[in-house]
Amino acid sequence: MSKQYITTAIDYPNAAPHMGHVLEKVLADVMARWARLNGQDVRFQIGTDEHGIKIQQTAKRAGKQPKEFVEGNRQIFIDLYGRLNISHDEFMHTSGNPKHTAAVQELWKRLANATHADGSPVLEKRDYTALYCSGCERFITKKELVDGKCPDHQIVPEEVTEQNWFFTLSKDADYLKGLLQKAYRIIPDFRAPETLNLLEAGLEDVSFSRPRSSLSWGIPVPGDEDQTMYVWCDALTNYISGFDYFVDAKARENWWEGKDVRITHVIGKDIARFHALIWPAMLHHAGIRVPDELLIHGFLTSEGQKMSKSLGNVVVPQDVLDKYGVDPLRYYLSHEIPVGNDGDFSWKRFGEIYDAKLRNQLGNLLNRILVLLKKDGGGLEVGVSTFMDPKAWATYDKAMEHFELSVAIQTASAVAGHCDKYMNDQAPWKAEPAARKAILSVLAENMRHIVLMLLPFIPETAQTMARQLGLPNAEQMQDRNFVITKEMKDWGGQSDWKQVGEPSILFPPVEKKLEA
Repeated sequence: MSKQYITTAIDYPNAAPHMGHVLEKVLADVMARWARLNGQDVRFQIGTDEHGIKIQQTAKRAGKQPKEFVEGNRQIFIDLYGRLNISHDEFMHTSGNPKHTAAVQELWKRLANATHADGSPVLEKRDYTALYCSGCERFITKKELVDGKCPDHQIVPEEVTEQNWFFTLSKDADYLKGLLQKAYRIIPDFRAPETLNLLEAGLEDVSFSRPRSSLSWGIPVPGDEDQTMYVWCDALTNYISGFDYFVDAKARENWWEGKDVRITHVIGKDIARFHALIWPAMLHHAGIRVPDELLIHGFLTSEGQKMSKSLGNVVVPQDVLDKYGVDPLRYYLSHEIPVGNDGDFSWKRFGEIYDAKLRNQLGNLLNRILVLLKKDGGGLEVGVSTFMDPKAWATYDKAMEHFELSVAIQTASAVAGHCDKYMNDQAPWKAEPAARKAILSVLAENMRHIVLMLLPFIPETAQTMARQLGLPNAEQMQDRNFVITKEMKDWGGQSDWKQVGEPSILFPPVEKKLEA
């Protein structure tokens, strides 16, 4: 059995989670669920990045100690991801976490003892004057500024002079270029040239610590207690500290060093260069394997514009969940936003998708099939007819393997669309009982395949559909060891399925949801 280790970026809990967090976690969760459904052993890790000056300052403004502040905000993230049905195996947090602190300090020591091919140190302490963006929590170069401001946070960075430890990344350009061209795959492919362009422009050394007088909320540098580790060695190390890489030999072999494990980082495009350049260089110098893949997703806009409090167009995840529910949000993000691309959240478009794809194409169709079958006793006779689209599973599997999740979910939607047309064309309510049973059995079998295709995307709804269809394995479908076998993908592949269950409304009108 192959293994899949999937991680997302750890979220910065200085404020409540936003729709960008939701997009990333749903994307990674769909990947993790599909890997499990394919029989892979999966480890899926998310978490929160809880150190730094921004946390320190925000906590102070809130009248709280950093520890109290991050613990409260951490729970907000945990609660949201629980509500979204994110199937993570580990929620990693970086503050007050002994195994993380120990791993970070061990990695620092390895880097401190490492040298480049020319004998120069990988970590070097030096005086430094540069522009610091408090929004990014990093030093920023003049060439990155737009009209003198940080392009991401629209603030003028402050000039800071201090003594820091530096990671001498500038000497790793040749290694990283070779790595990105051969061993470390960037997904989707169109994102790779963006990273290679950064290499062509030339790399600069990276500030790796801050004086404790400036940054007290963080992990001390081993052997230099007046310095606090900066975000790179602290936050990025969560990917290996979560399973005690330096301590637990079995976990290290299972989830990182083993030949049968595939490691995929899922992150947003704003932090792509850190994961594509700094992190693999750190691992290289520490003698640790580099991950296999870096999946880079885009940003979410709102009604075609960047989400902004000043514009009043910020979409609050809880508002969407309260109005439409969990699976409709998961469906919308998966259906509407191709992986790697920017996407838009539109309340109008959401309503259209909810009514057309979920209420009518799935919910009403299933209800019509089951109601007619139940009138004749609910029995099934799945014959030897071929699946309406014999290429559907091949298209779906290929799309999932290549992380084209919107193509996969649209394949399931297309099968549902064919079913809707077939039912209207065949008009089983007008047919004789035997012919009606045959027509409806074909439709029910198609719905069984749709259920399997939708399991990684909208797991609760897919399981509810399976229960209504009366599938014998319905109760096991959300178990972590449930696997979609080759036989299940065949027409009539569930031979022990003879009777449908009871129909009920899958997706009520929004007005009724709000009244309830």
